[in-house]
Amino acid sequence: MLRIGQFTDTFLPVVDGVGRVALAYSETLCRMGHQVTVITPMYDTGFRGGYPFEIVDFIARELPGMKQYRTGEAPWDPHYRKRIRMVPLDVLHAHSPFTAGSEALRLAALRKLPLVGTFHSKYYDDFLKATKSETLAKMGVKFVVDFYDRCDEVWAVGSSTADVLRTYGYEGDIQVMPNGVTRRRATPAAIEEVNRRWGLRKDPLILFVGQMNWKKNILCVLEACALMKAQGQRFHLILAGQGPDMREIERKISDLGLRPCTNLAGHITDAALLDGLYARAALFAFPSLYDAAPMVVREAAVMGTPSVMVRGSTAAEIIRDGENGYLCQDDAQDLARVMLQALQEPEKLRQIGQNACDTIPVPWETIMEKAVERYQRLVALGRQGKLNKKYMRVI
Repeated sequence: MLRIGQFTDTFLPVVDGVGRVALAYSETLCRMGHQVTVITPMYDTGFRGGYPFEIVDFIARELPGMKQYRTGEAPWDPHYRKRIRMVPLDVLHAHSPFTAGSEALRLAALRKLPLVGTFHSKYYDDFLKATKSETLAKMGVKFVVDFYDRCDEVWAVGSSTADVLRTYGYEGDIQVMPNGVTRRRATPAAIEEVNRRWGLRKDPLILFVGQMNWKKNILCVLEACALMKAQGQRFHLILAGQGPDMREIERKISDLGLRPCTNLAGHITDAALLDGLYARAALFAFPSLYDAAPMVVREAAVMGTPSVMVRGSTAAEIIRDGENGYLCQDDAQDLARVMLQALQEPEKLRQIGQNACDTIPVPWETIMEKAVERYQRLVALGRQGKLNKKYMRVI
């Protein structure tokens, strides 16, 4: 049995892509007989029973302009420090280079433990949007690379994602550790609830699930749907999620005349209802250029729903055009063309959805077997005194 610390800047009840990966790691590792402790900023002080892992959180505050996220300094929270001292750990795994990652570095240096760092996101894009300065964005990327340089092993969620980290200047080895998914089926009751709640009839459903943020290329989805509507194609569009651009997206829906056939579903916490949405959808429209290895595409595939993604994007690494999904150019007209053609060939669409179900999802248990092997190797190296030195001041 390993005692594993999972460090993440986003976790329950706010579960973005990275938070959901950390949650899946934690739940799956516990099912395999390992002991997991999640270290994260404090999001919720209410009842959190029913999880097989322990959560040790530290005082945090909202990030300006991003209410769904928190940041804090774990070493300055005395209650957290007392709790974490009592938690035995064998290996640490950081899913973020920021607040949680810094705490993982501190504990790794203090306890002389192996540290794994997973690279999930295109941080340069985030820095550039937040600062509107290429100079500051490059400084942020330097900080990210410095973090991964201090890890004993670096993982990336896909080959294309590993290439992104290398473009940032990281020169070390990278292990590709893809995201998994939980295989399951949507219940007829859940699909019926989707139809009832959003007033769906027989029109095909186009679905987007993700953060309501323009960086997800949502504008491309909206403009493509407006073009389809102008050509007489009947459909219903649902966008599920929350985020900083929700109001602007709502205004754009009205401006494009999509209000009668579009719903903003908000953040859906009911897993069965979300499964029902995936299963009811004819197409999952996800033209994001930002995402690395989106969980939502895998979850749609589990339900037999094929995705439409941008050709050459990092997120589309798992898609074979016309076989287990669809690829388009980063252009609303081309996205509309691809979706129109897919909807006009329903039998082929169903077969591509089945191919997506057969080829894209990999069970989390399979992924975690490989992860545990890497953890055990690092623990053995640590006991032999062969880990990287982590140059930092330990407080």
